[in-house]
Amino acid sequence: MNPTARHNARFYAVQAMYQWEINQTPLNELEADFLVNHIKKKTDLDFFKNLINEVPKNIDELDAQMKPFLSRPINELDPVELAILRLGMYELKHRLDTPYRVAINEWLELAKQFGSVEGYKFVNGILDQAAKKLRQHEVTAHKK
Repeated sequence: MNPTARHNARFYAVQAMYQWEINQTPLNELEADFLVNHIKKKTDLDFFKNLINEVPKNIDELDAQMKPFLSRPINELDPVELAILRLGMYELKHRLDTPYRVAINEWLELAKQFGSVEGYKFVNGILDQAAKKLRQHEVTAHKK
């Protein structure tokens, strides 16, 4: 696993999920468009495809898991931050090959890059709380 290629997959996945949320672009068209027109850096394509195909399939589950940690309704969240939260929640829940601290840090950095000025703090708070619930064994082991 190449960390840079994984980071780039997350970078492109944020853009793709934002586009999917805003334009409701069919996933097969979205994936093809990114593979041909947008992905220019070394990227873990399998990871990218997994993220953009599985997040929409699991959207109800992901939203339900983050809802207890939100201070406002999901439909009031910034679309970029919502995309990052859903992707981060998916990685914490379903991609156990990524250590939780790495996942949180990666999504936090992307929130700083793409989100609102203070949005990264919100994203960090939600993903940190989610990690304590979804990866309790890993979080506990790390604190020892």
